Amino acid sequence: MKKKTKWPVVIGAAFITLFIAVMVYSSSGNDLYRAEVCVTFEGRTVCRNAAATTKLEAERIGASTACTDLTSGMTALMQCEQNSPRQVTWKQ
Repeated sequence: MKKKTKWPVVIGAAFITLFIAVMVYSSSGNDLYRAEVCVTFEGRTVCRNAAATTKLEAERIGASTACTDLTSGMTALMQCEQNSPRQVTWKQ
């Protein structure tokens, strides 16, 4: 009896392997700038870490993450994100 290769299984396995390889590549080594960003809003201060390919983007991501933790509701979040970060500490 001749054994047939199940092409859908082979193609599916190849796709999953390629997908995992792309995810690992895209998440490693691309973040050149890392920072701890502290934001104060309505008397409370929160610091969050962020990483990105540019300093501006790392600062924006850190501030946005901190504001998400400091606020509840879209209006307060937008007001918080309009403020400059209280402190930005760059890491290597």
